[in-house]
Amino acid sequence: MTEGTVTSYRDLKVWRRALDWAEAIYETTAHWPRDERFGLISQIRRSAISVASNIAEGAARRSTGEFIQFVGIAQGSLAEAETQLFLAQRLGYVPASDANALLATADEISRMLAALSGSLARRKQGGQPGH
Repeated sequence: MTEGTVTSYRDLKVWRRALDWAEAIYETTAHWPRDERFGLISQIRRSAISVASNIAEGAARRSTGEFIQFVGIAQGSLAEAETQLFLAQRLGYVPASDANALLATADEISRMLAALSGSLARRKQGGQPGH
């Protein structure tokens, strides 16, 4: 594989970054109150892993249009997890410094998703075979 060649979703930097971010969310929520186990903890974890999962699912689809759609879903999941993180900070479950670091990473992932979506849209307009 040459530098920059993408043969799988696993080659996408944004997918790897989103997976790392989901792992950080899991680590952070491990210290939240037990009574949130089936509430906010479960919700934010599902939202966080949904980002990487939707990138992977979109990449596995047969068309560029479908991939773009799943990147949009990943963006929505990211916004959902960010909102839940803001709430957790308000409730005192996560220190501001930790929340700010996670939110900064989320912002980075959001920019990467926007770039991926733009790249896919250009590819779709170019009418590459199979897309």
